[in-house]
Amino acid sequence: MLLVKTKKGVSAIHGIGLFADEFIPEGKAIWIFHPGFDQRWPSSALTDLPEPARAQLEHYGYTNMVGDLVLCADDARFFNHSSDPNTKDVAGSEEGITVAARDIFPHEEITCDYNRMGDF
Repeated sequence: MLLVKTKKGVSAIHGIGLFADEFIPEGKAIWIFHPGFDQRWPSSALTDLPEPARAQLEHYGYTNMVGDLVLCADDARFFNHSSDPNTKDVAGSEEGITVAARDIFPHEEITCDYNRMGDF
């Protein structure tokens, strides 16, 4: 669940991106998994889904540190990858808590490192 004001927009990185709609100071929590709002599935459950649904989950979801697929119910699914992201995951749950790795300014795209998600 997003904890800061954001809006979707055209990304210079890839298609649609998520942009800060307020100043986000370094260390501020941006996203946290919220049961009942966000969804978590064991990877084995994907085999029971039709291919279009499975493709949607695999595209917009991510694998947490225990191997479950997590789908954000809000626009956090539009975080784009950067090798120099302005967010990082920290311990706090199986999914981690996403915090600002540095100050993020209004209209700046919010990014994460897909290779380091859940690596806390």
